[in-house]
Amino acid sequence: MKKFLWSAFELLQTVVIAVVAVFLVRTFVAQPFLVSGASMEPNFQNGNYLLIDEVTYRFRDPERGEVVVFKYPGDHRSYYIKRIIGMPGERLVIKDGVVTVYINGEAKRIGESYLPPGGVSGDVDTTLPADSYFMMGDNRNFSYDSRSWGPLARAEMVGLVRFRLWPVNEVMAFSPPTY
Repeated sequence: MKKFLWSAFELLQTVVIAVVAVFLVRTFVAQPFLVSGASMEPNFQNGNYLLIDEVTYRFRDPERGEVVVFKYPGDHRSYYIKRIIGMPGERLVIKDGVVTVYINGEAKRIGESYLPPGGVSGDVDTTLPADSYFMMGDNRNFSYDSRSWGPLARAEMVGLVRFRLWPVNEVMAFSPPTY
């Protein structure tokens, strides 16, 4: 009986340590995210299972081109996935399907090789406030993004997309494009 109780205690101890470890990792380090919808196609499909890095943005600012999961500004119970297009303080202009950012008054067209052919719908001309970002889906004509609800406050960002874990034949790590 004593041996059985000791084994049960060891099993309980292992389960408690595992639960605490999972809780700490999911709360402070990384968490899973399931893509829902077509706004990030062709790069992220409905049903993709992603791993979100919650640590990086505690040590550095977000960068243009990174794919981010964030709390939707209109309802913090909803989470969105979009790409950072405009940075704080920049002027962003979308005209005739071309995205141009003005950095310190100098125009720079963003080359977005990750986009499907077809261009960008909607015209935009906005200057981003400090600590705000302009977010857009890769499937530009079917994405509800900053063109509709405005800039995203830095505080709304949950984390950076690092890995696709599902489907298995598409497992990969992500890094931002170079412009």
